[in-house]
Amino acid sequence: MGLFLVAQVVRTLADDGIQDRLPWYLGLMLAYLILFTAVLWRPGLPSGLLHLYFVIQSAITLALLSLNPQIDSVTTFFVPLSYQAALVFGGQTLWLWVCGLVLLTGGSLMFYLEALRGLALGLITMAGCVVLPAYVVVNHEIETARAKSQALLGELETTHRQLQTYANQVEELAAMEERNRLARELHDSVSQTMFSITLNARSAQILLEREPARVRPQLEQLQELTQNALAQMRSLIAELRPKTD
Repeated sequence: MGLFLVAQVVRTLADDGIQDRLPWYLGLMLAYLILFTAVLWRPGLPSGLLHLYFVIQSAITLALLSLNPQIDSVTTFFVPLSYQAALVFGGQTLWLWVCGLVLLTGGSLMFYLEALRGLALGLITMAGCVVLPAYVVVNHEIETARAKSQALLGELETTHRQLQTYANQVEELAAMEERNRLARELHDSVSQTMFSITLNARSAQILLEREPARVRPQLEQLQELTQNALAQMRSLIAELRPKTD
């Protein structure tokens, strides 16, 4: 936009029709450039000052046109203003100013020149006053949508990591609960079996003293209980081992 303004200033100053009023052209264009640069660097001004700024800049552009209406190219100074309006305004306010700048462009040329000729000369500038802010608005919306998409993607990645962490914790808790259950079963079953073995061993000891003939069946039962206890322990220990893929 800066190059566009410089090119337009040079183009206007190179026109032979301004030589008799060169100081006026220089002064008005210098004021325009100073104001444009100031607001471009500090767009966050109060709304009232911004509206006043656009009124003054529009008046400067109209004053440039009034110095010599035949130099219709000065109306292109309305185009940077439409661009700047897109930077500082939004929504309905922006498009009201765009419409105003379009009307000032076409209306001023139709006023100073013939209506049809003035309209024809101003069409390109009027189109620029609409297309440029539309481009800025669309580009801003695209950037906003992209930023939202990036933020949403970041949130999804964070949520995914949290869910993965929760899933790992659930798996660990489930494995821990399963080990605790097996440990309880091991304790209960083996304790009961060992208690039975103890009773049978005591009974065999008593029978050995009183009725030795009955000791053999008791020892066989004791052996069976011992084997059962060993089988239970092996089974539960096998379940306690971590599973491999």
